[in-house]
Amino acid sequence: MDNRAIGVFDSGLGGLTCVRRLHETMPQESIIYFGDTGRVPYGTRGRDTIIKYARQDIRFLLGYDLKAIVVACNTASAAALDTVRHEFDLPIFGTVEPSCDKARCVTREGRIGVIGTAATVRSGIYEHRLRAADPALTVYTAACPLFVPLVENGRVHRGDIVIETVVREYLQPMRDAGVDTLILGCTHYPLLHDVIADFMGAGVTLVDSGAEAANAVRRAVEPAQVGAGGTQYFVSDDPQGFAQLAGLFLQEDVHGEAGLIDISAY
Repeated sequence: MDNRAIGVFDSGLGGLTCVRRLHETMPQESIIYFGDTGRVPYGTRGRDTIIKYARQDIRFLLGYDLKAIVVACNTASAAALDTVRHEFDLPIFGTVEPSCDKARCVTREGRIGVIGTAATVRSGIYEHRLRAADPALTVYTAACPLFVPLVENGRVHRGDIVIETVVREYLQPMRDAGVDTLILGCTHYPLLHDVIADFMGAGVTLVDSGAEAANAVRRAVEPAQVGAGGTQYFVSDDPQGFAQLAGLFLQEDVHGEAGLIDISAY
C-alpha cells in the first residue's frame, strides 16, 4: 500500500472532472487539487508561458508527499507534459495519451474528432499521437473557445438555447464528416456531455479526457490503504467562486473553501 497523495492541477476548475473520476474509482486515495484560477485560461497562452505555469503548479504540489501528479489540463498536457516529465522525479500523467488510446480502441470506422481549446488544437498533438499509433486514422479537430466560459457560467443543460446553438456551430463540420468517436479534449467539456451527445447522435462515442487520465493513474499507481482518502483544494484566485462552482464539476457537495495560494512564489 502507498498512502501518499495524488496531486492534480488544471488552469481552473475543469480538472475537477478528473478528480470526480478519481473519487469514483479510487475513493481511498488522498488528493491535492490546485486550480490556477488567477491565470485561467491557459488555452490562449503561448507554449513557453504554459510550460512556466506548469512548472510552478508542480512545484506547489510537490510541497506535499505525492506518489504521482496528474496534469488535468489538455492545454498543459499538449504544451508542457513532455518537458516537465523529464524535470521532476515522480510519475506525471497527462490527458492526451490516455484519451487517444481510448479513442483508438472504440472507433469503428477510424474517423476520430477532437475538440479543445485553441492552444490544444494548434499544438497538433492529438493528430500526431493518433496517426503515429495508426496512420490509417482520419482525424478532425476543432477549437471551441466559448465552451469554457459557458460551462463556468452554468450553461450546460439540455434545452439551453445558448449552449445548443454554440454546440451546433462548432460541431456541425464534425457531424457532416461522419466521425464515430469524439475526444472531449478539455476537462470542462464533460459537463456538456449530454448536449454534445444529443447533437452528434447515438452512433458517436464521446471520450472524456479527464476520466481517461484518472483511469491511467488507477492502472499505474500502487493503491492506498482503504479509508485513507480525503481531498484538499487550492486555487490562485477567488476561493469563494471555487466553492460555488466546484459542486457542478464534481457532482458532489464540497465543504469549506479552497485554500488561496500565491502561485507566483513557486
